[in-house]
Amino acid sequence: MAQPQPAVQSGPVAEPWMAQPQAPAGQPWQSPAAQGSKAPALEPIDLPPAIEQGVDMIYIDEGLVPKAVHDNGPMADMANAAWSGAPVDLFTSVNPIYTDLRRGLIKYQQRWGDLPQLPVPEGPTLKPGMSGDRVAALRTRLGLSGGDSYDTVLAANVKEFQDVHGLKADGIAGSGTIDALNRGAQYYEQLIIINMERAKRLPAPEEQSKYLLVDAGDARLSMWQNGRKVDEMKVIVGKAETATPMMAAYIKYASVNPYWNVPPELVRNLVGPRIVKQGISYLTVREYQVMTDYSDDAKLIDPSTVDWQAVVDGREDVRLRRLPSPANSMGMMKFMLPNYFGIYLHDSPEKDHFTKNELWISNGCVRLEDYKRVAKFLFDGVIPKGDDPKVEKEVDLPKPIPVYMTYLTVQPTADGVRFLEDHYGRDAHLMERFGTQLLAAVRGLK
Repeated sequence: MAQPQPAVQSGPVAEPWMAQPQAPAGQPWQSPAAQGSKAPALEPIDLPPAIEQGVDMIYIDEGLVPKAVHDNGPMADMANAAWSGAPVDLFTSVNPIYTDLRRGLIKYQQRWGDLPQLPVPEGPTLKPGMSGDRVAALRTRLGLSGGDSYDTVLAANVKEFQDVHGLKADGIAGSGTIDALNRGAQYYEQLIIINMERAKRLPAPEEQSKYLLVDAGDARLSMWQNGRKVDEMKVIVGKAETATPMMAAYIKYASVNPYWNVPPELVRNLVGPRIVKQGISYLTVREYQVMTDYSDDAKLIDPSTVDWQAVVDGREDVRLRRLPSPANSMGMMKFMLPNYFGIYLHDSPEKDHFTKNELWISNGCVRLEDYKRVAKFLFDGVIPKGDDPKVEKEVDLPKPIPVYMTYLTVQPTADGVRFLEDHYGRDAHLMERFGTQLLAAVRGLK
C-alpha cells in the first residue's frame, strides 16, 4: 500500500501539515476527509492551530463524534455556550472521565470550596516551627482552629493542599503554595469545568467499545474496552511550539520495520552539516538512503553525486530515508491514522526520555513507551511481523480502531481531583475568554 508524498518543488514549499483545511458547511466540528487512504509519512515539524485547541476536538471521521457533542451542539461559539454546570450525565450517556470529573468537582467543593477564602499575605516561606500573623492567616485559610503556630497539623494540611494542586508536597508554604491558596477555590473549580468540557468530547461506552486515548496533558496513553481502562503507559507528546492536536481518527494499519523519512529541515540543519564535516561515511554507517524526491517512484541517488553544501545552504533539495533498525527514530513500528496533521503513533529507540519523564518534547507525533502492548491491543493479541527487517511492511488492522487525543489538566482521583501543569498554556487562555460563563457554572453547582 503506497503512501503519497509531497513532491519537491523549487522555492519555499508549504508542507501538508502547515495548511489548515477549511471545515465544510454544516457541522463546525467536522473536518474534511483525509486526503487519500494513507497519512503523510513525514513527521510534522509545524502544526496548524485547531478550531479551538483549548476545548474542541477535530473529528477526522464523523462516526467518531460522541452523541453528547451532537445533542449539546458544537462549541464553535464558545461565548454563548452553556458550560458543564448542567448534569448532562443524567440525560445523555457520557465518557466515564466526564462522570468522574463531575464527582471530583463535588468532592473538591466539599473539601476546599467550603474553607474560608481569605488571602494569606505574601512574604518569606513559612515552615514548621514558625509562628506569627502570616501563620495564623494560613491556619484560617485552611480551616484550622485559632493560633499562630506552624505545627504538624498545619503542615499535614499544607501537604494535602499541595498534592491536590500539583505542587511539590513538602508541607512548606512557599510563594507557589501561597499563590495557589490566594487564587481561591472558585479558580480551581473553573479549571475542573474546563476539563469536563474536554471530557464531554470523548466517547460514551456504548459508542466506542474499543479505543485508544492519548492525553497530552498527562502524557499518557490508555486503552479502553467496554467502558473500562484495561492498560496504560507513558507517551511522549508535542512540545508547546508543536503541540499534539486535540483530534480523533481511526487507526487503520501499522507499518512494521518503518523507514524514517528525515524532515527537510533536519536534512538541512542537522544531517547535512554532519555529512559536510564527516563525509559520506556518516550516511553509510547509519544506513541512510538518498532519494530523488518524495514520490512513490522515487529513485535512489549516489550520495557522492550530491552537493551537500548546497543542501545545507538551501540551494538543493534531496530526500533522506533511514532504513529500518532499532536505532531508527520511528523504532520498530508505526500506527497510522489518516489525517491532515500528519500525526501518528510510533515506537521510539530513546527510552531514557520515559525514565526521566521528559515527555513534552516531540514535534507533535506520539512516541510510545511500549509499542508491543499497543500492537496486541489493536491486533487482538497478535503483534504483526515484517517479511524483511530492512523493508517496511504495512499491515491492516482487523478492524479500524479509534484513537482520541485530548488534553486534560485535571485528573479524577478516588478522593476528588488532582491538578496538572498546563504545558500548552490553554487553561489561562480559556479562563480569560470565558471567565464569566465558568463562574456562573460554578455557582450553579453550589
